[in-house]
Amino acid sequence: MLPFKCAPWLVRNTSMAVLAAGLAGCSSQPPASATVTCAEISFSVYDPAEPFNRGVFAFNRVADDYALAPVARGYRYLPDFFQTGVHNFVANFGEPKVFINDLLQGNPMRSVNTLGRFALNTTVGVVGLIDVSGMAGIPRHKADFGQTFGVWGIGNGPIVELPLFGTSNSRDAAGRVLSFVVDPFGSNSDTVDTLSTINTVGGIVDGRAEALPLTDSLQKLPDYYSALRNVVAEHRAAYVEDGKQGSAQTTQPQCEGVPTDGF
Repeated sequence: MLPFKCAPWLVRNTSMAVLAAGLAGCSSQPPASATVTCAEISFSVYDPAEPFNRGVFAFNRVADDYALAPVARGYRYLPDFFQTGVHNFVANFGEPKVFINDLLQGNPMRSVNTLGRFALNTTVGVVGLIDVSGMAGIPRHKADFGQTFGVWGIGNGPIVELPLFGTSNSRDAAGRVLSFVVDPFGSNSDTVDTLSTINTVGGIVDGRAEALPLTDSLQKLPDYYSALRNVVAEHRAAYVEDGKQGSAQTTQPQCEGVPTDGF
């Protein structure tokens, strides 16, 4: 992995002035959320390798039905405070990559918010288990390299069904590969390695549990593959549009009326 030596700088050299700027940039009341509606999004689904993708999808579904989904359903029976802690920890652990993408997308206000959130939640929030920043009115948002490529004007490309990773397109698949390569924390600490493992496992289970209501509804449709593929394409198109807007307020990167999903 390519170690981005960002963690010491983020934790030790983040001045109180920057944190104060993040707090000052938010009102005492949580800002209203912004939603990108379906009508504002122009997306297309290009799936020239559909027969092959359906084969990979069938394999992924077996793995999901017999392994991941049952674990995710059991996870949803755990106490709410435990699920919230896992969700907060995973989100906080990913903030450095969100910060990198905020900068790459040219979103200064978002980068300040992300930096302030990470510094506050990692310290006062006990390694991110408690979303202290949310309580202070600093909104959380997501950003990844696939979104960044979209903000830069790179097209979706063809649909790609990734083994074990699910439905994507070539642009977002390339973003996933880059995300694996970029490691803001480095790999020279046993503690960081342990936290990274916990983050990976927790993120997979928590994300799948979050997506269960949506996937359960889509599985009732005649063609689960195309339904899921279209929802993912719609969501990612809205997600890229959200990145282009660069709003520092809380956003909902999915179409209005569509169930909240974990993609």
